[in-house]
Amino acid sequence: MMKQQIVLLDGAMGTMLQRAGLKLGDRPETLSVTAPQVVEDIHRQYVEAGAQMILANTFCANAHKLAGTGFAVGQVVTASVQAALRAAQGRAAVALDVGPIGEMLEPLGTLSFDEAYALFAQMIRAGVAAGAQAIFFETFSDLNELRAGVLAARETCSLPVFACMTFEQSGRTFLGCRADAAAMTLSGLGVQAVGVNCSLGPKEVAPILRAMRTATDLPLILKPNAGLPDPQTGEYRAQPEDFAADCEALLDAGAVYIGGCCGTSPAFIRALEKRLAGRTAQWQGKTVHGICSAGEICAFGQGVRVIGERINPTGKKRMKQALLDGEMGYLTLQAVEQAEAGAQILDVNVGLPGIDEADMMRRAVTAISGAVSLPLQIDASDPVVLEAGLRAAPGKCLVNSVNASRESLETVLPLVKKYGAAVVGLTLSESGLPQTAQERMELAKTILDAALAAGIPREDVAIDCLTLTVSAQQEQARQTLEAVRLVRRELGLETVLGVSNISFGLPQRSLATGVFLAQAVAAGLTLPIVNPNSREIMDVLSACRALSGEDAGCAAYIERHAAQQEPAKANVLAKASGEAAMSIEEAVLKGMKEEAGLLARRMLETMEPMTLVSEHLIPALDEVGARYERGQIFLPQLMNAAAASGAAFEEVRRATPPAQASDEGGPILLATVEGDIHDIGKNIVRAVLENTGYRVVDLGRDVKAERVAEEARRRGARIVGLSALMTTTVPGMERTIRMLREAGVTAPVIVGGAVLTAEYAARIGADYYAKDAKQCADIVRRLLG
Repeated sequence: MMKQQIVLLDGAMGTMLQRAGLKLGDRPETLSVTAPQVVEDIHRQYVEAGAQMILANTFCANAHKLAGTGFAVGQVVTASVQAALRAAQGRAAVALDVGPIGEMLEPLGTLSFDEAYALFAQMIRAGVAAGAQAIFFETFSDLNELRAGVLAARETCSLPVFACMTFEQSGRTFLGCRADAAAMTLSGLGVQAVGVNCSLGPKEVAPILRAMRTATDLPLILKPNAGLPDPQTGEYRAQPEDFAADCEALLDAGAVYIGGCCGTSPAFIRALEKRLAGRTAQWQGKTVHGICSAGEICAFGQGVRVIGERINPTGKKRMKQALLDGEMGYLTLQAVEQAEAGAQILDVNVGLPGIDEADMMRRAVTAISGAVSLPLQIDASDPVVLEAGLRAAPGKCLVNSVNASRESLETVLPLVKKYGAAVVGLTLSESGLPQTAQERMELAKTILDAALAAGIPREDVAIDCLTLTVSAQQEQARQTLEAVRLVRRELGLETVLGVSNISFGLPQRSLATGVFLAQAVAAGLTLPIVNPNSREIMDVLSACRALSGEDAGCAAYIERHAAQQEPAKANVLAKASGEAAMSIEEAVLKGMKEEAGLLARRMLETMEPMTLVSEHLIPALDEVGARYERGQIFLPQLMNAAAASGAAFEEVRRATPPAQASDEGGPILLATVEGDIHDIGKNIVRAVLENTGYRVVDLGRDVKAERVAEEARRRGARIVGLSALMTTTVPGMERTIRMLREAGVTAPVIVGGAVLTAEYAARIGADYYAKDAKQCADIVRRLLG
């Protein structure tokens, strides 16, 4: 049982500024410079209500968000932190509040991880210089963006770091990040606490916070909204006493840092103080360990987990050429195929002479993470390459590998610790390959001891007892199996083997490999590195799981084998006959951009362009939308599918006579309304529409109503799309619609944003309300075809 005394945080800043007279178009953070007394007074109210940590008015004070305001990052951050310090007077700690940058990171957007890191580091250096006592990240939806921020904080200063994400009621962020995966990843990066803020009230947050608890031992942060606001009045309905009672119910989950987000006020903090002052939260430790991506956890200790081996140039001419050419499409194709075949972890090895291996590892990890949701094993011998992969991967990775040599232990284990990864230990040393199982066992102990000394938990260490070729060293097969038994029995660690190595040089390799795999699993192998595209190998694992009891009731075995169907061929581009092995619908569904374009080009040789669109591309996009609505895929997969369909639509455009072009006429005009600088949602809509064949003009963020009306009239816009996230800027949407109509623009208006509802959209004169990018694309398709 773990315990810690409750620390009360403050409540909303934006809501309070709005009540203090924040005007449409004002930037909340710049008020620390132009009206510091107003900001200081709000902080003081929270301190007097009982807050023990207050967040400086710096949420959007990054260079990207401040661009064009005339204010510098250092100027705003310094003024904000000093206002908070004056209000606190030593009675409360002051944290630098850091929110999202406002641009999507690669591969969904254009902002690189390193660019995001630099923007965060600039803020953090300014905050530290101004006297901030902690760094508090909040309202993130992209785990990799938050990782960039946390790493910037950890590498820039020694202050405690707190990290929050914002989730939908599904338990995922709108980008598909799971709460437990976020907790697992961030815990490994050395933060003080992890948690949830914004979007939902405390009752709705409860299951999300409890999901986090399963994957971390850290204290949790609870900073919920006072429910969602009434879009007509902007008022939040939750009462302070009820809010406090709902927060109190989460003390047993380990909610230690408790405050409020949108809609809360000093009255809410006062209610929390009344109930929770001096109280202690107690909680049980985590119940799940393993590795993860943003969207998926691979739990260790729960049976056999398959590591896919195909993204590796060794012995693969096509993979070597793809790496030489920088062809990320081929790597992502291999990732998608292995995921569909049953891999639960993907090994990524890009070691090839003649390339910049570190840059290639970064590019490969970024591309693969955007295509599939599986956790990754970063496979390299060079620590520089390992770090490039670890830095780019949005989750907790497995590092392959460290060995028992002093040099390896001293260079690899610090990277594993820094990035919160797990590690595979190869039973090798300076003396070379051990010949007996007992010798391998001793090297495994050496690796484990060094890992523990480096601060790496025992649960994050796996041991590779080495598979040698049986045709050359027959006795070593028995030694390997015995070493696996010893490691499992005496050390209780996860075990890894490159299973396919056993059959090099033999005929009927799959037979020998399959039998050895079965023997190894029986000996205690838990993480086999295999080719999941091999039906024979996956059949062996299916049987092993059924016989061991891992497959309860043999359900998966029965489902796999009852139909006795022949496996589909894996090559997407062409069979020997030249017939495409993958349909264009599959290419779109899997987000394979290059393949979708190639297949469209081939189909257009014998098919009318509009037939391709109506009978193939539109049904594929309908299925993508249906899967998104059912929660089977998430925004990254939706955008990949849109990009793949975009490649196919580009081929259609090239093959279509100008008179039939789908974008004939005016464009779709998009804008975030005046005063609102949050444009990620609009940017997603733009990407989806452009990649499904529509011509879009994006006016950007903080766009005056007069400009929207003039541009729509001048360009002959066929549809106008308006976005607003902040309650303070929603009235600007109504004004923009009114000015459109006064200018004689009759184009349908679609509105969207987190605080909007269909009822409010109708009240302000909008023609349509879209809750997300997929729904917006559906409306556009109905209107324009």
